[in-house]
Amino acid sequence: MAHPLDPLSVEEIGRVGAAVRAHVPDTELLFSSITLAEPSKQALQAHRQGTPLVRAARAVVLDGPHGVIEALVGVEASEVLAWIPVPDVRPPLLFTEAFNAMEAVRADERWRAALARRGITDVSGVQIDPWPPGAYADFAERNTRLTRCLSYYREDPEDNGYARPIEGVVAVVDMATAEVLEVEDHGIVALPADPGRYDAEHVGPLRDDLKPLEIHQPEGVSFTVEGNHLSWQRWDLRVGLDPIEGLVLHDVGYQDGDRRRPILHRASLAEMVVPYGSTDPTHRWKNAFDAGEWGLGRFVNSLKLGCDCLGEITYLDAVMADEQGNGQVVEQAICIHEEDDGIAWKHQDLNTGNVEVRRSRRFVVSSIFTVGNYEYCFYWRFYLDGSIELEVRLTGIVQPCAFEGEPPANMVVVAPGVAAAHHQHLFCLRLDLDVDGGPNSVYEVDVVPSGGGAGDDWANGIEARATLLASEAVAQREVDPSRSRVWKVVNEQSRNGLGQPVAYKLLPSAAPTLLAGPGSVVRDRAAFATHNLWVTPYAPDEMRPSGPYPNQHTGGAGLPEWTAADRPLVDTDVVLWHTFGVTHVVRPEDWPVMPVERTGFWLIPVGFFDRNPALDIPPAAHCGT
Repeated sequence: MAHPLDPLSVEEIGRVGAAVRAHVPDTELLFSSITLAEPSKQALQAHRQGTPLVRAARAVVLDGPHGVIEALVGVEASEVLAWIPVPDVRPPLLFTEAFNAMEAVRADERWRAALARRGITDVSGVQIDPWPPGAYADFAERNTRLTRCLSYYREDPEDNGYARPIEGVVAVVDMATAEVLEVEDHGIVALPADPGRYDAEHVGPLRDDLKPLEIHQPEGVSFTVEGNHLSWQRWDLRVGLDPIEGLVLHDVGYQDGDRRRPILHRASLAEMVVPYGSTDPTHRWKNAFDAGEWGLGRFVNSLKLGCDCLGEITYLDAVMADEQGNGQVVEQAICIHEEDDGIAWKHQDLNTGNVEVRRSRRFVVSSIFTVGNYEYCFYWRFYLDGSIELEVRLTGIVQPCAFEGEPPANMVVVAPGVAAAHHQHLFCLRLDLDVDGGPNSVYEVDVVPSGGGAGDDWANGIEARATLLASEAVAQREVDPSRSRVWKVVNEQSRNGLGQPVAYKLLPSAAPTLLAGPGSVVRDRAAFATHNLWVTPYAPDEMRPSGPYPNQHTGGAGLPEWTAADRPLVDTDVVLWHTFGVTHVVRPEDWPVMPVERTGFWLIPVGFFDRNPALDIPPAAHCGT
């Protein structure tokens, strides 16, 4: 029997799609998504105590050129339980409509004429990239689903698809009707000459002095996988893959002696935005919401080639709905393995000469997503000392433009005639923490000098000052590395053996916030990215920080709307929204394909344990030999 948090199977998705189609026969439907209707925390608790749950799914459906329907469907009975029209919203761009838009652009005489003015008469080698259109005044009154299309020239199908931008040409398409509404031409720029190949055959002599590096676990792995339930050492959790959020963790807990202690109810990428800093009219509208406008999870890689993970690997498939409402499988979409992590702890006693050293190991759950020109690699890592890390690696190809003469402002030259704009990648993680089962409160902790004066005559005192974030209005915060700032999620009702309240702290990286200024459209739409931290009380329908439908939305939805109520946060069920990422000032070294750039954060126990929980790691077998 399926666990209430198990992802939908191919068969279940098929039943849901059939039920929706039967509900409105003789109607042309496209499915934006079919996902598990996750049970509430209360329902999950009742299930643990033996109460059966009715498994349900949510379907987001396009009904005609403008209609969006949210359907709730009972999975076992294949019965539509609710049918809710949602006016004036647009779901993420659909593959079917994007393909139709590309074909419409390719056939449009205005677009072909613009290319002909640039000397391109054979359009068979032109790559067309549909983009989310943003939400600017030129299209604000059009009640339709739009895309803006950029073009690139490939002389050979194996060329770098982004190395030769066809500069100045932007086609605007009504995705519902596949009608090209207009073709903008901002001026002719010469086509860059270099095809930008980066495959092994074209990069020149390859290194011949890298010796093989192999990882073997002759006694097998230390983890178990039962369906989507993973167990490793003291950790256990459930994983899934959402078509919008990508990799999702559920019900993360730690076995501490004879009790399992909850830490995270749910963790996922709730949204991400990539705002570009170009002021050029061909590019200034670019600010992609890669979750809410594209559906990050739909772009998950199959890792069947075996190049992405090293060691003794276990894979999980991902099951998602296609746009006709049928289940489809992405094989080996989630990678699970262990890694050596160097020293966990060590001390050499200088009096006796005794040395005690233990090696760290981590359990890694990862997936990789390709959204257009960029790859995003997500690695959740669990450690023997009770810590959790999320690392995001960015690679792929930077978004280029062609230029002549002086390089454009807000850009860096990466190849002859090619420049790339300064931009940001800002990830918003929704962290539904339940530290020791809750309730929880959140404190901001700054490390500051005591300030001299009485009791600190030498002015060398250091204090960790905790400030309670008592309500939503004060819980909108920024990273401050100068104060070693962290945010601590505390359970005042649960005490460790020293009498201290148990806690986990969110340790951020030196994370940026949104650089687009007040009055900019992207600032209104991606208000979540103006702070590194927001805290809200748990609400099951508050899942996306820019609202559930950011595509073409003008802004104000999500966190700004919810937190206007300034709800209390003390001793309650708290949700942390953490925005982090990178501000990418492109380098020549990022071309033609960029080395990975890293960002992320940690969740670290603070008084959750009475002492170092990694003391019981056995010494390595080879020590002393």
